[in-house]
Amino acid sequence: MTIAGDSARTEARRQRGRAHELRRQADEAEARASRFDIAHRTESETAKVLAPLAGIGYHLLADRRWPGSKTAQVDMVVVGSAGVFIVDTKAWRDVAVHDGRITRGQEDVTDDVANLADLAWKTEAALAEIGLPPGEVHAVVALAGQKKVHAEVASVDVVGVHDLIAHITKRGRRLSASRVDQLLAAVLAHFPVIGEEDAVTAQVVVPATVLPRDPDPTLDPASSADPEPIDTEELHDRLLDGVLDAPIEEWMAFLDPAQAKLVRRNFNGPARIRGAAGTGKTVVGLHRAAYLARATGGRVLFTTYIRTLPAVLRSLLERLAPDMVDRVDFVNVHAFASQLLQERGVAFRIDGLEAGRAFADAWNVIGASSPLRAPRFTRRYWEEEIGHVIKGRGLTHFDEYADLARVGRKHALPVEIRQAVWDLYEAYSTNLRSRGVCDFEDVVLLARDAVREQPLDRYDAVIVDEAQDLSCAMVSLLHALVGDRPDGLTLIGDGQQTIYPGGYTLGEVGISLAGRGVVLDVNHRNTAEILEFAKQMVADDQFVDIEGVDGAGDAVSDVTRSGPTPAVRRFADRAEHDAALLARVEEVLRLVGTGRGDVGILTATNPQADKVMAVLDAAGVPSVSLKHYAGKSSDRVRVGTIKRAKGLEFKQVLLPHVPAKLLADAPDTESVAARERRELDRRELYVGMTRARDGLWVGALGRVPSRHA
Repeated sequence: MTIAGDSARTEARRQRGRAHELRRQADEAEARASRFDIAHRTESETAKVLAPLAGIGYHLLADRRWPGSKTAQVDMVVVGSAGVFIVDTKAWRDVAVHDGRITRGQEDVTDDVANLADLAWKTEAALAEIGLPPGEVHAVVALAGQKKVHAEVASVDVVGVHDLIAHITKRGRRLSASRVDQLLAAVLAHFPVIGEEDAVTAQVVVPATVLPRDPDPTLDPASSADPEPIDTEELHDRLLDGVLDAPIEEWMAFLDPAQAKLVRRNFNGPARIRGAAGTGKTVVGLHRAAYLARATGGRVLFTTYIRTLPAVLRSLLERLAPDMVDRVDFVNVHAFASQLLQERGVAFRIDGLEAGRAFADAWNVIGASSPLRAPRFTRRYWEEEIGHVIKGRGLTHFDEYADLARVGRKHALPVEIRQAVWDLYEAYSTNLRSRGVCDFEDVVLLARDAVREQPLDRYDAVIVDEAQDLSCAMVSLLHALVGDRPDGLTLIGDGQQTIYPGGYTLGEVGISLAGRGVVLDVNHRNTAEILEFAKQMVADDQFVDIEGVDGAGDAVSDVTRSGPTPAVRRFADRAEHDAALLARVEEVLRLVGTGRGDVGILTATNPQADKVMAVLDAAGVPSVSLKHYAGKSSDRVRVGTIKRAKGLEFKQVLLPHVPAKLLADAPDTESVAARERRELDRRELYVGMTRARDGLWVGALGRVPSRHA
């Protein structure tokens, strides 16, 4: 009786357990079905909200496979002129964001959002293979049924689904139509259709047709036609071709795959990016500024020697990364030093005219028997010696100068001449103090000393363009802002393009690169013909690079374009020269894809530039001085000095008023000091010539002297 009763009770418990398990499984199945139904409804809602974007050229890719996963999916990828947007729809309620974390009710869902951020990061790296710069891939969590919501978590934007279109389109036109079409091909390869076999990674697919203007938003363009496979190299070439006809400002922001990868590269201390003219150093620095601002969440200083270049670069960054432009300070070194002193309350007064008189007074008391008055030297030579060599290093005692290697100066100076130079320097300094004025070198030294006394904790990174043109004191000031922290200091430049006398080495400043140097060696800017012609100006040039080694210029491994041979015209008088200059301008403006704003006329001096603008004005040709050019597209010919054109480029370059002797061989009787000046002037011509992308014209004036004169 007892045994039978126990057996019945045991069986009853088993039956109840099985019934409970069945109910649990049924509840789970119902919950899964509910979640699937919710997911389906929320994704459909997102597709409907985004559908109008297809009418303005955007491509909507629904239900794509998460790269690297067999089962996970991405709800929607949007590709268009504003960039690439990876959209994940969530039916979350009671969402709150606090201290960088996001919760739904009591559940912390930050990790879910962080996974999407990681996907965007990896996608950005993959698309760098075709030259897409950082900052063009965005991760978005769309909250179903909600609007007027915006937060940021782990670099992911969290918005209401009804805010999506405004969120995407507020970035404006970031990419040209041709770049969007080619980018679409790479995105299709990176995000395969769910259920497809793994694609061959070496190929991408370009759809034979793009989405129609009013498609079903879930339509997959890859399924609308047979694909044409091409490799990534051909895809990059198509991107390059697409940007060639755009305004020169859009071309100036172009990156190739190697450059795009370099933008994202991490360095564990000060780093240097160098390369010959036309290899894209400045644009890499510009994209890197935006990348570091975004990655660090802090401020970045982008500086250079040229006063007008920062405004141009800021304008370009407004095109490239409008969300980062207010986190990057563009200012030249002298202006930065002046601003710093004003903030610190350090009194100083710059007066160029008074400084010039101070030097003239010091020079005029030097007797005719002084070695500084020797015919092989000029007053300008000694002005440069004091400004670039002595004050450029902040030397305070003669013993420092007596033993100095004088990097960049070709003429050896015995100790008695150095003593005469030091006496001239001290007389000049005394005259400045008596007038109560500073020169620009003094301002830099005051700022350097101010930062040494009280560090400035404002910047996470400093990027220096045309670093070879700076002085030792300038680099010391900028290095002090960030020290040796990872990704703190990036120096960009090319010793071959040094156009100022004197120089420095990083060892003098206490900077060690320790292998953190990268050389760019593919020239996309110049045609082979322009580059070959320009290289004649520096063929025999030797210089000491800032890394302390003798240099002869970095080699170029590839020049990707070819074109017409540069035109060199020689004239005996100005009238003939100016007529030919106008004829050349008219000729290049007839070329397809070339507007006035794509033409740069570059001179050695400001007075020459003023004369060119007067000639253009008399002929009714609109022009704008590079002094006032701020990187905006306009229908005006650009005119200015070669120095102001550093970091810029133009489809067509004209170099008027070139002394004929600079295009000829050096005379045998030339002094060492004169030869040094000639090398600097020819380097400057090299810089001007390599600003040209498609065409180059040189107008030479004067008689070519005999080599044995």
